[in-house]
Amino acid sequence: MPSLEEARKILADAGQSHVLAFWNRLDAPARESLLAQIGRIDFAAVAKLRGVLADAGAKAAPAAAAPMEPAPVVELAGAELAAARARGEEELRAGRVGALVVAGGQGSRLGFEGPKGCYPVGPITDAPLFFFHARKLLALKRRYGRPVPFYVMTSETNDAATRAFFEERGYFGLAKEDVFFFVQGMWPALDPEGKVILDRPDHVFLSPDGHGGTLAALERSGALADMEARGLASVFYFQVDNPMVDVADPAFVGFHAAQGADLSVKVCAKRDPQEGLGVAVRRGGRTEIVEYTEFTDAQKNERAPDGELRYKYGSVAIHVFSVPFLRREASAGLPVHVAHKKVPHVDASGAVVKPSAPNAYKFEKFIFDALADAKVCPCVAFDREAEFSPVKNAEGADSPATCRADLSRKWARWLRAAGVAVPLDGRGYPVRRIEIDPAFAFDAASLAERLAAPGAPAEEPAGDILLREDA
Repeated sequence: MPSLEEARKILADAGQSHVLAFWNRLDAPARESLLAQIGRIDFAAVAKLRGVLADAGAKAAPAAAAPMEPAPVVELAGAELAAARARGEEELRAGRVGALVVAGGQGSRLGFEGPKGCYPVGPITDAPLFFFHARKLLALKRRYGRPVPFYVMTSETNDAATRAFFEERGYFGLAKEDVFFFVQGMWPALDPEGKVILDRPDHVFLSPDGHGGTLAALERSGALADMEARGLASVFYFQVDNPMVDVADPAFVGFHAAQGADLSVKVCAKRDPQEGLGVAVRRGGRTEIVEYTEFTDAQKNERAPDGELRYKYGSVAIHVFSVPFLRREASAGLPVHVAHKKVPHVDASGAVVKPSAPNAYKFEKFIFDALADAKVCPCVAFDREAEFSPVKNAEGADSPATCRADLSRKWARWLRAAGVAVPLDGRGYPVRRIEIDPAFAFDAASLAERLAAPGAPAEEPAGDILLREDA
């Protein structure tokens, strides 16, 4: 932590001396907190952000206006699927696969105080999001004999709480040394003059540097060096709010390896033309993900000759990265995007103002910008009913209720495929609650194996079906 004189010099050199405007009104703890924050902020990076802001108005037309076409999409099936799965299983047996979850968010939009990964989604047990991801990795370790190291990206807001949650839950059965926490970067917002914003008299407003900040955070934290020391060849990347994801899916990992890809992207058919998913396109010989906000309504609704949406496939942030590609991208850096936003700030008297209109500029990086540097970047289709039901909204679509229902429907399909009679309602959802611990069975085939084994668990007396692994 810098001294007051050191802080004054840092701020003066950066043209940000106003940060200490309320110093004489602060008590001792507030002064200490502000000095500590000044010591953590990279003001050299802030100077670069000021340059980005100055250049922002000179940008050309939106990227989506340039010539593009839908990206080719592979639908794995038959012999190609079997070959991809076999290759992925080789990678897992050799210990060359890791998993990375982006988990820096809070559950505030869900009315939940705490890290979003701690939010309860188990239809019967209220098991948290982290449980389902970690237990899938535990199942893979048991199946293939080698750990899949778990890299958990937190934020300054939830890092301590996330670490404590894993500790309290015994790392969900994973070995502690195979779980690596690292913190996402934070950047100040700037006013139109390039000044950082105080949201309290003793605090500079900060916001996450975007999912693209993952790359810099991996390098800064030592997580990337850990991947290399472990001999990992690829890392499966996903977001914490989707408990349906097939973490380190052998077929996807194997296809990535067989293609010699730098980055592979899973895509699914959009629910409707207006769904807010980035779209996989080809432009200039490279694959890109173009944000849905950059498409016109005409482009969103454009149809192919077969009647399907022309820009049909969207990305839900499920990727596989090669580790050497992560290293190159971490060194090269990603472009910085600017957004005009409403940011709370203090007025001249020190009172907090919540603006009614955008008043400041936030900065972030997008992970999909790395696609521009990928020499080989295949897009692989997946079935969203099997792998995608995020928890984003408190009610309605993509809510806890829809996620729990989709989880139960997925597990009902597994049970019915294994010969278990599961009554369904008119929409195809089970009439009773179902929950399967991924460590008990992580796919339909492993469930069939477990249910065929002597001493398989029976249905719960109350009528709900709960299959879990105690160890």
